[in-house]
Amino acid sequence: MTGIRILATGKAVPKREVTNDDMAKIVDTSDEWIKQRTGMSVRHHVSDGENHTMLAEQAARAAIEKSGIDKEDVGVVIVCTVSADYYSPSAACLIQGRLGLKKDIIAFDLGAGCSGFVFGLETIRALMMARNAKYGLIIGAEVLSKKMDMTDRGTCVLFGDGAAAAVVELSDSLYTSVIGVDGDEEMINIKTPNGYIHMDGQGTYKFAVATVPKVIEQVVKAAGLTYDDIDHYVMHQANLRIIESIAKKVKQPMDKFIVNIEKYGNTSAASVGLALDEAFEEGRIKPGDKVLICAFGAGRTWGAVVVEM
Repeated sequence: MTGIRILATGKAVPKREVTNDDMAKIVDTSDEWIKQRTGMSVRHHVSDGENHTMLAEQAARAAIEKSGIDKEDVGVVIVCTVSADYYSPSAACLIQGRLGLKKDIIAFDLGAGCSGFVFGLETIRALMMARNAKYGLIIGAEVLSKKMDMTDRGTCVLFGDGAAAAVVELSDSLYTSVIGVDGDEEMINIKTPNGYIHMDGQGTYKFAVATVPKVIEQVVKAAGLTYDDIDHYVMHQANLRIIESIAKKVKQPMDKFIVNIEKYGNTSAASVGLALDEAFEEGRIKPGDKVLICAFGAGRTWGAVVVEM
């Protein structure tokens, strides 16, 4: 078995909702300005008593419960993140302990920014094959509200907190991937463990609309499919205008694109998982559907996978 299948997903977001009007009380912005440029209306921020590990744990428990698997059969845990509670130990090690998973497993964090969940899928697949693991647990979790300069309206209105998890198994079903990096340290960065997010907004937009359609073309061709064969496109939820531009370039209707950015903002490594979980919960994604998952992010990273559900 050389592919993977997503058995179930789960999510967790902080209780506190921060609206565009709330952000307008902090920086010089407005609901209209944010909506027109990003498609965002609400994002979630952690409050006292909430943290990264809690969100990751809640999402993981939900995914495992919905999957119906025995947690003793989980052989690999990967947490995709740039905002864990600790520099060390890893969030994945904390999840192993909190969930009471077996001890002879691989558990570590993966830092690929907003591309994290796609990089994580490819990585967990390889490790499961190497270790003959029955199931893997991948989590995208971010608490970016603690990484934001609240005086910088170019970034502070964009990012939110949240976590999403997926239980995966090795499978002979359709699986194809395209992964890439064009190393860059300036487009998006957090330069120190306690630093703030810096982002070149225009540069990120240009990179995304130029790169993502090419990556989608590559992975669809590698899968031996056409754009029309894909039932759902799940993009990193960075900006609604980016997603609309991608849809236009690949000549696919927007109703094939899973979009929930208006409710969560940009949650970096959690965004793809949050979109997947909502699509499963709403019954949009069904068994047998061909789903293309694509993301891009810091370091000028990109990745796409085609999976059959």
